[in-house]
Amino acid sequence: MKHKGKATQAALKLILWALVALLVVTVMGFLAAVVGAFIFSISVGLFTVWVVFSLFCLWFFRDPDARVPADPNVIIAPAHGKVDVIDETTEPEFMGGPCRRVSIFLSVIEVHVQKAPVAGKMVQLKHTRGRFMSALKQDSAAHNENVLIGFESSEKPGEKIAVRLIAGVLARRIIPWIAEGDEVARGERISLIQFGSRVDIYLPLTTEIRVQLGAKVRGGETVIASRT
Repeated sequence: MKHKGKATQAALKLILWALVALLVVTVMGFLAAVVGAFIFSISVGLFTVWVVFSLFCLWFFRDPDARVPADPNVIIAPAHGKVDVIDETTEPEFMGGPCRRVSIFLSVIEVHVQKAPVAGKMVQLKHTRGRFMSALKQDSAAHNENVLIGFESSEKPGEKIAVRLIAGVLARRIIPWIAEGDEVARGERISLIQFGSRVDIYLPLTTEIRVQLGAKVRGGETVIASRT
C-alpha cells in the first residue's frame, strides 16, 4: 500500500530527536554538575584563603597601646624589633654631622606601627626614592627607599633626633601619619611600614645608649638611650 509506514517513520523521527535532545540535556547537566562542583570547590578554597589572609592582616596590623616611660631623661625605641646595629655615623640631612645610631630590624612578625621617641615638634619629613633590597642588610638605608623624620625635642631644648623608616623587599609602603610642624607626644603613633623593614634612630653624641646588640625592643616602651 502506498505511503505505508510513513507515519511510523515520522513517529520514530520525533522519538529519535527527543532522545537526542534528552541526551544533550543529560550531557549538559552532567558537565554543569562537574563544572559546578569544580567551581564550588575552588570557591571554598579561595574563601578559605581569603579568611586566612584577613586574619593575617588583622594580626599583622595590630597596634597595641604602649606603656610609655614617664622619665623625661630617656629616649624610647621608635619601633618593635631587634637591635642589630649600634654605632657612630654621620647623618648630614637632619642631624648635620656625627651622631649615634641604633638600627632596629623589623621582621614580618613584628608590630609595624612606629612611635615618636621623644616629645617635640616634627620639623622635617623627607622621602627618598631607592631600591627595595632586603632590610636584613644593615646598609639598606644607603640604597633603599626611605623616609627621614626629624624631631626637635621639647624635652631638652636644642636637641635633635631623627628616625629613618626604611623599605625592604616586602615593605614597599611607608605611610607617615604626621606632617611637618606637628607637635607629638612621646610614644605617639607616627607611621606605618607594611611588612618587614628597618628603622634607624639617630641620636646626639652626648646620649648614653641603654640597649645592647641583639636586644628585642618595643616601640614606645623600651628605653634605648638616656641624656647625660
